[in-house]
Amino acid sequence: MNKDFPRILSLLRKERHISQKAAAADLGVAQALLSHYEKGKREPGLDFLVRVADYYNVSTDYLLGRSAVSSGSIITESELPDTELQGKAAKAGDNISVTMAKKLLMNSIDIIYDILGNISNARLSMAVTSILDLTVYKVFRLIFRANKSNTQNMFEIPDERACHIADAGMHLAEADISTVTKNIDNVSTEISTVLIESRYPKQSPALLSLIKSSEAQLKKLQ
Repeated sequence: MNKDFPRILSLLRKERHISQKAAAADLGVAQALLSHYEKGKREPGLDFLVRVADYYNVSTDYLLGRSAVSSGSIITESELPDTELQGKAAKAGDNISVTMAKKLLMNSIDIIYDILGNISNARLSMAVTSILDLTVYKVFRLIFRANKSNTQNMFEIPDERACHIADAGMHLAEADISTVTKNIDNVSTEISTVLIESRYPKQSPALLSLIKSSEAQLKKLQ
């Protein structure tokens, strides 16, 4: 049984604020059966898969978790907006170029900061920025230490402590974000794939692809 379909089927309905009863009626199945599909207790046939794709205006590849975007398209480097520094397009990891990886990251950050701008909470923005800053700092230090001849005088904090302190700083920022978001109106923070794709037609494939690839990595660590 496809593991992604139940999650995505439920996600599409809930993001569009459609009741399970209404969706079942529109799709021509019993509510109990749709519930089984959404919980992964039953596997639907091809006819139902096509009906769902038409109903939610998404591709079957998206429904099956084969694509991170609803259109089902495969994201290519040329489709993503350029960033100022592209660097050398060397290969890294699963046949994805460094340039492509950078575009995914930079466009995703653009979306994050636009969302933060709409929320307009300085403390939240600073906490998010702190995490991103410390992540870049930590990664740079890890790369920096690869060459033993690099002088440590570039940094004030000793190498053996820097990454651990950066981790602590990120945890504190995460705690700050949790505290701040408890007091923010849910309406102002509403986020869905529908809103992301409609509001950021060019950048959204980057963020959605980054989320999908990150979860694939995390699943291996569970």
